[in-house]
Amino acid sequence: MVRQFVSAVFCLLLLGSNAMAGWYHVENYEGSIGPNPVHLSLQTYSFGSGITVQGSFFYDAKQSPIALYGKATGTSLALCEIADDKEFERVIVMGSKTPVDTTGCPFSLELGDGSLTGNWSKGADKFPVSLRKVAGLDDTGEGKVEGTVEIPFWAQTATNRFAGIYTKTDDAICMTKMQIINKKRQKVVQTIKFGGDLCNAGMLMTPIFWNVQKSVERGKDIISVNFYDGRAGYEEDYVFDRKTKKYRLRK
Repeated sequence: MVRQFVSAVFCLLLLGSNAMAGWYHVENYEGSIGPNPVHLSLQTYSFGSGITVQGSFFYDAKQSPIALYGKATGTSLALCEIADDKEFERVIVMGSKTPVDTTGCPFSLELGDGSLTGNWSKGADKFPVSLRKVAGLDDTGEGKVEGTVEIPFWAQTATNRFAGIYTKTDDAICMTKMQIINKKRQKVVQTIKFGGDLCNAGMLMTPIFWNVQKSVERGKDIISVNFYDGRAGYEEDYVFDRKTKKYRLRK
């Protein structure tokens, strides 16, 4: 995804918000779209441009996260899919002065007691959606984590996707480890742990799904992890080593 506007966008958000007031209210779901098993994660927040929900989901068979945005009206959700980097930059990074139009977006869902049901439709294709809540995270108050919260970050490579495991420590809620999942094998091939004296990994960007970003330098995939530090934050870069097939922290 696009990275060049990240610092500027975050700083603008920081100036207009209480930095650690908490903006992560996230619910994770498992279920199906038609015959296809899926995992879906949604964050509710006033993101601007009329967007009150952002999310990430993937078909289990493909393991490729798709960014979502939309609106929640009462118990009804209208969710749109981000098609490419250009749309991601326009909708997520830059935003607009007028509210987004969710008319014609694929997902039309109803929130029930621990469930999401409705339809996914695009063109002539229409499938029922049936999802059940399996985990949740809320740092907008005292801080609460339910179940195993795995955040499917928007960043991905052709081979891997990246998932953050968020837990509540004695200090706060944060990402305690990042899993690298091989898409084809549908298997965790590497785990990067975060810790030390601070619980601050994966807590910087307003959309939780944007706390890990991908770029390419000299043909090498770079995965950047964002950290909150009470100011503008910072990031640590992990470079893919073709020999070991692992991501290594760049010193």
